[in-house]
Amino acid sequence: MPVKQFRRAKRLEPGARVALVAPAGPLQKPEELARAQGNARTFGWEPIVALHASDRTGYLAGHDKDRLNDINVALRDPNIDAIWCVRGGYGIIRILDGIDYDALSRTPKPIIGYSDITALHAAVQRKCRLISYHGPTAREPLSDFSRDSLERAVIHQTDSCGAAPNAREINPGTAEGRLVGGNLAVLASLCGTPFMADLSDGILILEDINEPVYRVDRMLQQLRLSGAFNGCKAIAFGECVKCPDDAGGGGRPLDEILGETAHALGVPCLAGIPIGHIDSQWTVPLGATATLDTKARTLTVTSYTS
Repeated sequence: MPVKQFRRAKRLEPGARVALVAPAGPLQKPEELARAQGNARTFGWEPIVALHASDRTGYLAGHDKDRLNDINVALRDPNIDAIWCVRGGYGIIRILDGIDYDALSRTPKPIIGYSDITALHAAVQRKCRLISYHGPTAREPLSDFSRDSLERAVIHQTDSCGAAPNAREINPGTAEGRLVGGNLAVLASLCGTPFMADLSDGILILEDINEPVYRVDRMLQQLRLSGAFNGCKAIAFGECVKCPDDAGGGGRPLDEILGETAHALGVPCLAGIPIGHIDSQWTVPLGATATLDTKARTLTVTSYTS
């Protein structure tokens, strides 16, 4: 079966006007917004700070209507070239049904971010069939590794991943498919909604933080039972940061849980690739075509389909 085709987003050349939007959780420190602006400028982009980017309402970056308005203003503005989310956290699921996907379909724009931004990526995939970028949020200090991968993804649209020599082969094999997924907890929360990502013919990228292994197990089972894994070609797990294996009354290693899932699906699985809540991460073009080779410990982006 041929891999589904997704539309290529525009390349972000120097001079691109990039909206800095906080669609989920609030910024934690005053200097983070300045860092986000500085990060954009280092790529030669002009940062455009959304009206409510510095707002805070409890654990949200302002009221739902304001966060939604910031996204839609950026999507509808023909002079905005991309959206770079300043933070993850929590909150996008609250506004998914109000996003102007028609505007994004008419004028495709790159969307960059990870963690809770997974919900936005999944919705864009489902509603617009557009490549978007699972990569650093704008507020983060960018390591040379992260900066290089982000540049290869959104500026040059070349292979932004590559070799992961420290990765662990969980189930051997090779596979080709669309890059799909993101944060495991967010994907599980989308089950049963019209915004759940289509994982069929996909190389499933997963990462998480602060989730004991038994909860990782539960979320994988939820996705399996929902049918979300049907047709999945491979699993590439990044980092599970602060995910203890001894919670819930007894320990089981993460790799054992991943191995059970991969064997049940009959797909290759690699763990420990540089994706997730870590200082140096790949930017993954979700919707692009890639090849996973567990023996070589490589994830290679082969085509930004258009």
